[in-house]
Amino acid sequence: MRRLNTFDVTNLVVGAIIGADVYVATAIGARLVGPASLVVWVLAGVMAGVIALSFAYCVMFLPKVGGPYAYVKAVSGPFPGFMVGWGLLLAEWFSLAVFPVAFAQYFVALVPGIDDLGRALLKAAFIGIVLGTNIVGVKMAGRVNDLLTIAKLSPLVLIILGGLVFVGLRPDTVASNLTPFVAGDLRAFGQALVLIFWAYAGFEQSTLPADEIERPARTIPKAIVLGMLIVTTFYLLTNFVVIGAVPRGTLASSSSPLIDATAAIFASPGILTAGAIGVVGVGALLSITGADESGTIGTSRLAYAMSLDGFLPKAFSRRHGRFRTPYVGLTVLCTAAYVASLVGGLAALINASVFLLAVAYLATCLSAMRLAKRHPRIASELRGKIVVPLLGAAFSILLIVLVDPLQIAVSLALFAAGIPVYVFFAPKVEIPELKEVFLSADEIRRRALRQATRFLAYPLHVLRSALRRVRTQG
Repeated sequence: MRRLNTFDVTNLVVGAIIGADVYVATAIGARLVGPASLVVWVLAGVMAGVIALSFAYCVMFLPKVGGPYAYVKAVSGPFPGFMVGWGLLLAEWFSLAVFPVAFAQYFVALVPGIDDLGRALLKAAFIGIVLGTNIVGVKMAGRVNDLLTIAKLSPLVLIILGGLVFVGLRPDTVASNLTPFVAGDLRAFGQALVLIFWAYAGFEQSTLPADEIERPARTIPKAIVLGMLIVTTFYLLTNFVVIGAVPRGTLASSSSPLIDATAAIFASPGILTAGAIGVVGVGALLSITGADESGTIGTSRLAYAMSLDGFLPKAFSRRHGRFRTPYVGLTVLCTAAYVASLVGGLAALINASVFLLAVAYLATCLSAMRLAKRHPRIASELRGKIVVPLLGAAFSILLIVLVDPLQIAVSLALFAAGIPVYVFFAPKVEIPELKEVFLSADEIRRRALRQATRFLAYPLHVLRSALRRVRTQG
């Protein structure tokens, strides 16, 4: 089996992070701090990169599936491991609830006049499509996603290229929209950092066991740095174009900033404006649907793994007779996400998700330092084996304290609910035969490599394949 090189792992990082988040988070910080949000995007990217390196170190020390759940369980025991896994499950649930809200907002931007009941029905239809696709199976969902990848990428390429032309043709307008550069106080910067950091979440899904990778001690850190540079550059270009093209007042009240940016960039003739808005709007709807679909797969699998360990009801590991998918867990997860999308706004859902993610990140960074002491031979090959996780822990704590207090309270209440769940289910035994099927090395590799054909990673994947064919023919 061919081992993965730097390009392959970089592609995994890019594919794991960039998705429909760009439609949700673009310009979200500009409403709080103005054009200075561009600086916040860079800071959030650096923070995410450091934490991602800590995850990579854990993978080299402990090549097991399960992410924070597995690392903390190995270092601190079953109960802390369960609580981190429970928190991660809640964080992903909050994230999944963001996408029905975003879908409804972009749909209403294309088809105005839909009332609150109509929005609720839109969210229900959206969740129904995601649930049905996931129950039918990952293979079908993957084929649909492959066919729509170009359709999802095209709108962003259109906005970036059109926006750069707009900058060249109308520099006075761009300069006016970028002035003043800094708005808002220190508290607003903290709020913006939390909301923007959410767009970088997902890097923890790009990890693979170290024995799958060529020279992992060198390849993984290099690939993470390259991947984060690509992601940050992509986010910066998109946000620069949106902030430069859309007046601040319009942007502050916008629920679909990329459509507003398209309208400003392609302001004339009218038929061009309508066509561009249609392309971007449909691309947004497809991307948001695809992101929630893939996110639902990952989150349901986490619940499935915890059920196999005996920490959640056995029903969560029950698979469909025909499609062999965990349909009970999927149904519960999607229903809960729909309810959350009805009662929570974008900012509240993102704050709650980031708080719980940051708790899991903190636990992972601390585990990385302890694992380094347990595995001195592997640690000797790594640079910054203590400094990097220490910085990652500090960044995680910063995110925790910056989250809105109300969302901290809500998240802590749900997090504490995991204690009776653990007490009740901890005595249950594992289901080894199912666990072997789900957690086999081949299954882990297959799920991780699927990230390499998602969204912005897709053209990189195509380029790599083309270069290989040229070399083979040469």
